[in-house]
Amino acid sequence: MLKTRILTALILAPIAVIGIFFLPPLGFAVFTGVAITLGAWEWANMAGYTSGPARAGYGALVALILVAVYNLPTLPLLWLGLAWWLVALQMVRVYPRASALWSNPVVRGLMGLLVLVPAWVGLNHLRNGTLLFGELDSGLMAILYVFLVVWVADIGAYFSGKAFGKAKLAPRVSPGKSWAGVWGGLVAVALLAIAAGLVAGAQTADILLLLVASVVVAAISVVGDLLESMLKRFRGIKDSSQLLPGHGGIMDRIDSLTAAIPLFALIITLVGWLSAGATL
Repeated sequence: MLKTRILTALILAPIAVIGIFFLPPLGFAVFTGVAITLGAWEWANMAGYTSGPARAGYGALVALILVAVYNLPTLPLLWLGLAWWLVALQMVRVYPRASALWSNPVVRGLMGLLVLVPAWVGLNHLRNGTLLFGELDSGLMAILYVFLVVWVADIGAYFSGKAFGKAKLAPRVSPGKSWAGVWGGLVAVALLAIAAGLVAGAQTADILLLLVASVVVAAISVVGDLLESMLKRFRGIKDSSQLLPGHGGIMDRIDSLTAAIPLFALIITLVGWLSAGATL
């Protein structure tokens, strides 16, 4: 299993780096759109659409929606993403109570749209915009940073949870997660924000604001992870798919990012660190 995980990572990592950091905006949109469409194919199974045609149809629907929203104003969709993740937080908090409200496959399919579309919109908003933070001026740095926030939060949560994790965060959804893990991840992200602000040459006030924003984004990224865990538990499946040998599916890799990206894009736009850019 470990050998398979390493081999898959060695193959996919260069593809991801090239697709995210070296393609022009339209190529970036297509590359990330393909990834989101594959994630939609996986989500269809979590929603309860198990047949091949139904899953392909759901993926095609998501792809068409991405094309339709590509040139639309992004802020309303980012606000929609924020509203959704606040709802998702409540859903995870009360699970399994109220699960009858979203047990219908149609409802879970709509949930997938609210997860996937704002994430893709936010990612392209970051790619196409101009970053105005300290000495940085590239939206690609904003993408790299939000990825680091999620990764550092995961690493911090793993080590602090392993050392101190007794009180469970959401035992009915994901028994392995603990409050100690969450707090450890947030502390790690706070340190990341301070280091990033200093490296970027930002003013003290901006560094403090980045710290607060990063901690909030890291906290909501946990909800992204828990939401997928909740749906998989409801469906009785372990992984979203087996598209990535040794790693499960695409959704298993990006669940936290789908929550973090639209919120981060919204925050740095509202505080004036990201200006809208061309989409072609």
